[in-house]
Amino acid sequence: MSNLPVQSFQPPLRILMGPGPSDVHPRVLAAQARPTIGHLDPAFVGMMDELKVLLQAALRTGNEMTFAVSGPGSAGMEACFVNLIEPGDTVVVCVNGVFGGRMKENVERCGARAVVVEDAWGTPVDADKAAAALKANPGAKALAFVHAETSTGVESDAAALCALARAHGALAMVDTVTSLGGIPVLVDQWGADAVYSGSQKCLSAPPGLSPVTFSPRAVEALKARKTKVQSWFLDLSLLTAYWGGGAKRTYHHTAPVNALYGLHESLVMLHEEGLEASWARHRAMHEALKAGLQAMGLGLLVAENARLPQLNAVIVPDGVDEAVVRSQLLARFGLEIGAGLGALAGRVWRIGLMGQSATPRHVMACLTALESVLGAKVPVGGGPAAASRALFG
Repeated sequence: MSNLPVQSFQPPLRILMGPGPSDVHPRVLAAQARPTIGHLDPAFVGMMDELKVLLQAALRTGNEMTFAVSGPGSAGMEACFVNLIEPGDTVVVCVNGVFGGRMKENVERCGARAVVVEDAWGTPVDADKAAAALKANPGAKALAFVHAETSTGVESDAAALCALARAHGALAMVDTVTSLGGIPVLVDQWGADAVYSGSQKCLSAPPGLSPVTFSPRAVEALKARKTKVQSWFLDLSLLTAYWGGGAKRTYHHTAPVNALYGLHESLVMLHEEGLEASWARHRAMHEALKAGLQAMGLGLLVAENARLPQLNAVIVPDGVDEAVVRSQLLARFGLEIGAGLGALAGRVWRIGLMGQSATPRHVMACLTALESVLGAKVPVGGGPAAASRALFG
């Protein structure tokens, strides 16, 4: 050990246009560099109260039980399942990509029965199939689905699926990790009951925090549990004693103080921009990227009516080694895009336009770099020129 050349880590500068994390604004990085104070300090408690209000606004909810779990989106997912699902429960789980599969895994680890509604990767959840599954399983505790499937770039109809859950007396559990801040997430309007997200996608804070919100119906289900929540760390009855408003907080865990500064700043920036403006920006950048890709002869996996603007699954052309392209983009241009997962491995690139990575500069840089790496396989100049017309007329 004494002979190792130990020195400070200096990360390379990257342009982050994969499935997450996205680029982090200097304001957020600067916020995280502010002095660390105690997690029960009155000043920090005041910031936590503001953070709750900002999250409620971003999620479009009045739910009192709204806060940030100390952990990535997967921790938010687990918090929803371990608190609301008990051994012997039945949960209808919609699987149309990797993250629906993870929901199923959570259900089973809770000792519950997962009834899987499966749709092809690259297509949205079929509401008719979900309705049939709920009808065939009366008394199902919950309907779980992914609003924005990160592995495929597909948006499912959250309003319709939440309405189905409510009509069958089931809780609606919704993954909004990739959707929050990029497209409408309307928790109260949908009637969603347990919703989780992540800090590193369209909110453009560093990874490590998971916004969650629970409806009054979900809180009642938690209170009616017959068994103890199997996770101490994620037990909502303990977490809310720490996150519940006001100065009197019960110590639960040492919160990631500086990470919460960063999420707070990113939400302040979202508030300054306006939710609707953020949704419009993500849509406009997608339209420009799409125009450029089409001019280069590159197609998108997902049908237009179900396509996420912030996560674009681009079909890899025949004869192209997608991994080599990604490697060259990183080496030559410092540009990161994502590979396909699961059934889509080797078949698509995943290009993220999320948060601070949804700008004209990012769109033009991505298309120019792609054109350079693909070389003679695409028309020269067509992609950036088409995107420029879409952006600037």
